[in-house]
Amino acid sequence: MPRSDRGSRLPRDRDRSGATDDLLLTPALFAKFQAMIYKESGIWLGSHKHALLTGRLARRLRLLGLNTMKEYFHLVSQSDQQHERALMIDCITTNETHFFREPRHFDFLVEQVFPRWRQEAATGERQSRLTIWSAGCSTGEEPYSLAMLLLNHFPPDQGWSVEILATDISTRVLEKARAATFPIEKAKEIPREYLRAYMLKGTGEQSGVMRASPELQKMVRFARVNLSADSYPIDGAFDLIFCRNVLIYFDQQSKQKVIAGLLQHLCLSGLLFVGHSEHLGGISPGIRSVAPTVYAPAESNVKFSPTEPSAGKGFAASAQSW
Repeated sequence: MPRSDRGSRLPRDRDRSGATDDLLLTPALFAKFQAMIYKESGIWLGSHKHALLTGRLARRLRLLGLNTMKEYFHLVSQSDQQHERALMIDCITTNETHFFREPRHFDFLVEQVFPRWRQEAATGERQSRLTIWSAGCSTGEEPYSLAMLLLNHFPPDQGWSVEILATDISTRVLEKARAATFPIEKAKEIPREYLRAYMLKGTGEQSGVMRASPELQKMVRFARVNLSADSYPIDGAFDLIFCRNVLIYFDQQSKQKVIAGLLQHLCLSGLLFVGHSEHLGGISPGIRSVAPTVYAPAESNVKFSPTEPSAGKGFAASAQSW
């Protein structure tokens, strides 16, 4: 796209957010973006997100050399602009995440799920192969946390095979996740024994960053998946699906669609983990709760002890270092 010559223009009047008149969204145009974003991603932007959308899209306009939101909407409406529509979705999503976020989930796995898996493998009730899906993986902290945990408890030298699929709708965060490189400040989120075993501390020019070890990276495969799509380009069923702090972006109808899509890829004995603020009561008859924010297929006979978990103590964040 050709850039406009702005050198001779006086600055236009700006609103409090710093946007010029040309970059302001009229209610009618906001409604058009709102409908497009919902169709593309299932994400519903309420009217209170008007300023957020204006600010985020203004960056794209500057990069493309466009002058008005109307011009940008015309661009992303074109049938051959799938990539730009993906970048538009990138602009509005928030990707804050941490290693071992919501530690109760990791304690639940260690205390209740993993012992059952080992027992089932010992009696021949399951294969020594585990498949995990991190849906909405952001910049990779969640799938690499799972990789560390599973590699520690189910090592290859004991005959175990672990595969982790990590997906997100944002191409931008997937690029960061594939790089497997993180600020050294995030070391405090990782238990000391995992930090030393599975993360590499940068030196010299790489000082100030850490990188997931090659064995972790081999376990994780990244792909772009739109959870609001009618079907997913995924084969097989998973023992665990983590879809945490993702459903908060969807309205009730989209949540039902996403849960139905996830269940298509969850094995009968599998478990679905959602964020601690994302209770799914009444959303889908296809699931039932087996622990707080942990769900199983409704037709499964999976049950867990009602004993109180360790309140996240095992994986609670604390200052760590090499």
